[in-house]
Order: sequence, then structure tokens, then C-alpha cells
Amino acid sequence: MTLSTSYPTNVVVVSNSSDNPFAIDVAYAMGQHEDIADIISMKQFMNSEFCPRFISDEADFENIGRKLKGKSVIIVSTGSRIKSRQELAMSNLIIARAAKENGAERVILVEPDLFYSAQDRGPRKDLGETSFERDTKDIKKFDGQPFTAKLYAQMLKLSGVDTVMTIHNHSDSVQKIFTDVFEGDFHNLIPYEIYAHYLLNSDILSYGDEGEGLVLCAPDKGARDFVKQMYNTLGLTKAKFIMLDKERTAERKVDITLHKESEHTFEGLDGASIILFDDMVRTGSTVVKSCQFLKQINPERMVFAVSHFYASDEGRERMAHPALGEILTLNTLPTILNRDEQGRLRKKMVVLKVEKWLAQELCNVLGLPQTHEPNPYKIDMSSKNPRFKRKIWHSDELQELKNSR
Repeated sequence: MTLSTSYPTNVVVVSNSSDNPFAIDVAYAMGQHEDIADIISMKQFMNSEFCPRFISDEADFENIGRKLKGKSVIIVSTGSRIKSRQELAMSNLIIARAAKENGAERVILVEPDLFYSAQDRGPRKDLGETSFERDTKDIKKFDGQPFTAKLYAQMLKLSGVDTVMTIHNHSDSVQKIFTDVFEGDFHNLIPYEIYAHYLLNSDILSYGDEGEGLVLCAPDKGARDFVKQMYNTLGLTKAKFIMLDKERTAERKVDITLHKESEHTFEGLDGASIILFDDMVRTGSTVVKSCQFLKQINPERMVFAVSHFYASDEGRERMAHPALGEILTLNTLPTILNRDEQGRLRKKMVVLKVEKWLAQELCNVLGLPQTHEPNPYKIDMSSKNPRFKRKIWHSDELQELKNSR
């Protein structure tokens, strides 16, 4: 089912590779059934330089340089197993410039996991705005490095990108930079409704009708606002909310405690279902340590929900730990759908595919008519996951179930 009520002929969806399945799904949800490879040619010269070409009618000599006049070009950019982020970022710049120089009215970059967001400040206090006071120790971490997040934003703008859309960016500094550079036309989408819909209508957690026996957990103060909003979105008034504190004592070593500002303590939480939320996971050290710390509650179930899952060998090995019962993530890094990438984690992993949700948000930004879906996501679950055999809930079934609650 497509979201747009009719094919938006003034919108063109491409990617930085012709066979990007994430981009293809976004394009299809917006009503574009033409192959990306038939819209843009990803040419490469013999000297390895990239030179994309928006394909035009070879016999048309009247509209040279005006192939995209009046159109909005959407570049869907995700990580790849084949190309580095540096290559993909450069491709974005050149495709955006090609679009603008061939008449595009608007260029929108959709990058679910925004590149260079970890490089969100520099070696001086004025290089990056944070929610905390930067001390000498924090500034020293960036000594000798570039403030790459700002450079990327500026280069995108210079290349012709007008709008940037991403998912659950964690950095206050990055959000401020992109908002300033793109003069407010920066969209950081937080998937509250998607998480809430799945959690309320699946059997991933066990709790009472009003949230009795459910605990939402923020791994640190930085995640507090996100998890608090998740709490409000779920609307389960008797659920509990706790916040942990982490102190990084080495590159891959952290100590976990209950934060002194936590809304609730561990009192009365024995046997609860716990869901720990975070924006991203790389090595898995913090999440496993947090789950081990939470084991003192003797939880019935322990679920980790994360928007961006980097499936490193180290992370997969760590998160196979029995303290972590199940992992709920989005496909912002599409390689997570690959069973080999999941490894042993496929036994406890659920991926929510968000291409249709992004297409819906793009329609909103572009002012396109659409058929609104209240739960525009798909569920991907391995047959190795024990819950697979009980029931795979599809989005339309989940809506029916929600209506009956």
C-alpha cells in the first residue's frame, strides 16, 4: 500500500546506490514504482571519480539542464556494507549538486542515522553547543580533531541540500548546528508512536492493564527526556520510571548505579518487566552492564529498545549475555536485517522497519496528499526468536487489536 493518494510526479526519490533496499521501499511507499537505476545513473570514470547523471531523453535537446525543473529530489542515504560513510557522504554532495544544476526546486536528504554525529564538537568551548558545561577533560577528548558534524552540515548546504530529515539524533550540538545551517528546515524524527504501538500490542512485555509491573528505564540523564516522553506516550499510569547513572572509567568500561535524581527507586519492583531505552548501541558494554545491574530487581523480562543498532562483532558477542532478554530496534542501519549480521542475537531480536513511516513524514513536509496510517511500520523477526512461533503481528492486525482494547 502506498501513502500518496496519487503518484507525485513532482517528486523524485533516489539514493547514493541504485539497489539500496531502504531507499526503494521509501520510494515505493511514496508512489514511485520506477527503479532508481532508471532515474539516475551512478557513473564512475576510469580514474574512480563519481559522476552521477539524472537520466533524460537522449533525443530531447530543448530541456538540457532542466530535466528536474520544479521537482523535489529526495536522496535516501543509509549505511552500507560495501561503501564507507566517507564515500556515501561525498556521493550525497555530488548527487545534490547534480539535482540543483539540472533544475531541482528542492533537495531533501533523508539520512536515518545522520553521518558524523559522533563528531559533534571540537577542541574549543565555542565549537559545539552541549546541554552540559564542557570541562577541560571533555574538550581534551577532541584535541586535534575537526568539528566534522558542522563541516558536513555546511557542505550539504553548499552542495544544494535544502532539507535534512533524520531519526532520533542524540546530540544537542548536532541538532543545533543543522537547525542553524538549514534555517529550521531540519527534521529530527523521534519514533515515540511506533515504539508505543508495538509495546502496547505485542507480547514482548508482561504487565497489567494500567502498567502495573512495568518499568521504563533511562540508562543515563541524557536519555531522560526521551524515556519520559515514551512514558507519557504509552499512557500507562501505574508504570514506573527509573534512571541509571554511568561513569566511564575506561574506553570500554563503565560503572552503573541508580541515579540520585531517578523518579523511582528499586523498592517494590521485584519481578517487574523492564524496558531499557537508548538512542544507539555500538559495543554493547553499557547496555549489558545496565542489565546486569537491573538483575537485582529479579525482572520477569528484560528488553532493550534502541533506535540505531551497530552490529559490530564485539557488540553481538556482548549482547548475547543472558542478562539481556530481547532487543527491539529500528532498521535505520538496514544491515541489521541480515541474519548473518544479527548472528546469535537473532534469537532475541525484533526489527521495526520504518520506511513507510519516513515516507509519511516526507509527504507531510512536502505537503502531499496521503492516506494516513496510524502505525506505519513492519515487523521483522527471525524464526529463531521464541515469540515468532506464537504470533507475528502485522501492522493492520495490531491496529485492530488496539481498537479492541
